[in-house]
Amino acid sequence: MVCLDLLHVTSFSQEFLEAPWRINGTFTRCLFSRAIPVFQQLFGAAVPAVLRGPILVDDVGLPRFWTAVWSVMSAAQLADSTHTKKLRYLEDLYQHADGLHGPNALDNALTELDDGALAQILESWFISIRNQPVVTGADEKRWQTGLGFVTDVVTWLSKSEAADDRLQRVEQRLHRLSALYSQLHVRRDNSVETVRSLPASVVEALYAMLDPESPQNPFGRDKTRWRVFVAFVLMLHQGLRRGEVLLLPADAVKSAYDHKQQRTRHWLNVQENEYEDTEADSRYSKPSIKNLHSIRQVPVSELTASVVQGYVENYRGRPDHSFLLNSQSDSPLSTETLTKVFAQITRCLPVGVLMELKDRTGKDVVTPHDLRHTCAVVRLHQLLEHGDAMDEALQKLRTFFGWSKTSTMPSRYARAVFEDRLAGVWNDAFDDRIALLRALPKGI
Repeated sequence: MVCLDLLHVTSFSQEFLEAPWRINGTFTRCLFSRAIPVFQQLFGAAVPAVLRGPILVDDVGLPRFWTAVWSVMSAAQLADSTHTKKLRYLEDLYQHADGLHGPNALDNALTELDDGALAQILESWFISIRNQPVVTGADEKRWQTGLGFVTDVVTWLSKSEAADDRLQRVEQRLHRLSALYSQLHVRRDNSVETVRSLPASVVEALYAMLDPESPQNPFGRDKTRWRVFVAFVLMLHQGLRRGEVLLLPADAVKSAYDHKQQRTRHWLNVQENEYEDTEADSRYSKPSIKNLHSIRQVPVSELTASVVQGYVENYRGRPDHSFLLNSQSDSPLSTETLTKVFAQITRCLPVGVLMELKDRTGKDVVTPHDLRHTCAVVRLHQLLEHGDAMDEALQKLRTFFGWSKTSTMPSRYARAVFEDRLAGVWNDAFDDRIALLRALPKGI
């Protein structure tokens, strides 16, 4: 078992370990019964703020110790979705170690800096991943996440030891672990980087189908049609991520009169919802801003602003929360629901359109993030058409889409901007779409 003295590293206390925890909305205690799910969401007033969020537990409900430390030390800057994904990868490593050496094998090996046990766990885990019938890029990420986790913990422990002979041995062990495994890769990525933007035929079909007044619309209720249409417009025209759309408050679109241009200008702020307490969010997968660079202000056309306002005034209802996208049950729209919506939309696309989607992108489903990719290609195409140099255009893209100065994301779209079939879906105004005009409620 892990030595209890190590609990001081993460500021755990006996009172905390015995305090009620609220996991997935239910109060319980630290010592659970058996057969508890290995992945939990940890909330509650008794839990320090820095420890709230996703957590891994063993088969008796105790936290996986070093993942709790890692979450505090390394995962604070990660988006909740990324943090969750990495924890699921680490749970696979923990379960493999449990099966190899018994319960708590990985935590024990890390605590004791047992390089022999760590080497055996990592090697056998690598082989088990590599020997799967189908190995994907996600398996490579799983391996690299597990290796990075072990290396981080060993590094922390080696630096916390006294400067004696043991420290020298620890440093030698760390060097050996890094040298042995850093060059191992589950899957060599030889694939050619393909453009993930949607073909013109798919975009046209989506416009025709998701128009709230279209007979092709697969959703029966007006409220649902408008909810989906607003999400579609914001992701495709504003390039918002799925989580960013789900965080927007009902008054997200702001406006002010520009005396210089003699017209009203509209914009929206991409940030955490200032009206809501994160802990009070009832959604299981809580949407979040990806990183500091994602906090930004983006311009909004008058037409898009009218679409959003029309939804708020006529179809959103009066729920007891401030989020823009409201579900049929008057709760904030969830990540899972939005994903299922696009799966349903995909199933309703014409066969010919689906075939082109598969041929052009290798995909057989339209996802929310595909709309963001498509927006990036179109925006870059327009900037170049208006005379911006490539470097200047890419820099503008960084601001609009919330990419850091060092991100390589903008350059990934450069070779796609000359695709006429995609650019032909849009005109220079970008938002001046007949589908949008037709969909506006009468009187707006």
